[in-house]
Amino acid sequence: ASLHSDYTFAVRDGEDLVPVAKAYSGLSDEEMGRLDRWIRRHTLERFGPVRQVEPVQVFELAFEGIARSARHRSGVALRFPRIRRWREDLGPGDVDTLADVQALLNTQAA
Repeated sequence: ASLHSDYTFAVRDGEDLVPVAKAYSGLSDEEMGRLDRWIRRHTLERFGPVRQVEPVQVFELAFEGIARSARHRSGVALRFPRIRRWREDLGPGDVDTLADVQALLNTQAA
């Protein structure tokens, strides 16, 4: 079986998680292997090749820009997102909020 290497990332919006980006790069081979094993052990649901996992892992993302988007449920689109690092020192309560991400739109426009 191949490694899971395409990831969808979400931020908090109240009690909900809202997807904000998909990223495919940024982890080392060792991290990808560890994450793949974790995904296989913590899958909640499967949708074809897609797996929904327990929302407990935290990642820091980098991106080139941010724009408003009517196509995305979050209302934003990140340009060229990539994983900066796996934040194993943080938990789900440390995840940024949708308001934090939307505030970046205002910062970028200023």
